[in-house]
Amino acid sequence: MLLLITFPISGWFALKIVPTYERMIVFRLGRIRTPQGPGMVLLLPFIDSFQRVDLRTRAFNVPPCKLASKDGAVLSVGADVQFRIWDPVLSVMTVKDLNTATRMTAQNAMTKALLKRPLREIQMEKLKISDQLLLEINDVTRAWGLEVDRMELAVEAVLQLPQDSPAGPDLDSPLQQLALYFLQGGMSSVAGGALHPGPGKETPEKDTLEMVNEVEPPAHRGAGPSSKQPVAEGLLTALQPCLSEVLVNQVGACYQFNVILPSGTQSTYFLDLTSGQGKVGCGVPDGIPDVVVEMAEADLRALLRRELWPLGAYMSGRLKVKGDLSVAMKLEAVLRALK
Repeated sequence: MLLLITFPISGWFALKIVPTYERMIVFRLGRIRTPQGPGMVLLLPFIDSFQRVDLRTRAFNVPPCKLASKDGAVLSVGADVQFRIWDPVLSVMTVKDLNTATRMTAQNAMTKALLKRPLREIQMEKLKISDQLLLEINDVTRAWGLEVDRMELAVEAVLQLPQDSPAGPDLDSPLQQLALYFLQGGMSSVAGGALHPGPGKETPEKDTLEMVNEVEPPAHRGAGPSSKQPVAEGLLTALQPCLSEVLVNQVGACYQFNVILPSGTQSTYFLDLTSGQGKVGCGVPDGIPDVVVEMAEADLRALLRRELWPLGAYMSGRLKVKGDLSVAMKLEAVLRALK
């Protein structure tokens, strides 16, 4: 009666407009009613109280935190999370602070999942881990009327290498094997046969594998390129006879190598394995490369002597790899062709 007597002045306080992307949860004398909206909603003064619920997708980030992986590596990991409310009533009735509860749930699930995995798996299978975390978080948040649409892990930095692998299980073991091949006489085996054994020794059948796994550099270096010859020139010489349609089908990617010489100048080379029998040469490729590798020639030689590990070079910025990690790992097929 009071509402009718004071109308239309009371209309300014009793009528509420609810947009399409919102719902209004009304409590009448403390009892919850069905969600109201979209459109115009009538509220009784002094009797009804209300709370608006936004149904649009929202996002937040889990701040980077230090975690220890299964193999003893310490890394800084964060995450980006997108979620939306699908049941307004549950979101109001079950959780007081929805954003804080969801952030804590995502951080706890991320911590438990990464503690069970080694560093290499975390780096190589971030998408798979993110999908698994998405399912685990939704199992908890669906009871709150909330659904997480997307979660993406973000590895900020590797603070400590794995305890059981001083080289670190990072992306550039194929790059290191290629450096070992080119600098330790691999060109000789490609051009005219295996390395010449010493007196009274048999020729090893798997010389390239042995060179990769040796800790100490081999004593025989006569077949390798001279110190005055650029390392990248040896790379071109070794790769040219190995190009084939089979290698193109296996790799199907284009690589660009930027080698910084001691004089400060930069030499650019490319390996195009996208069509035909593939191409290798100086300069930039005709198309956009899938992976760009950049490092100094001195650092490339340090990889040979095991004075510089790929992970340490990558984290310190001395080895720069731009592009898809899985495509960079396909350089292993090039190594197998060089054997």
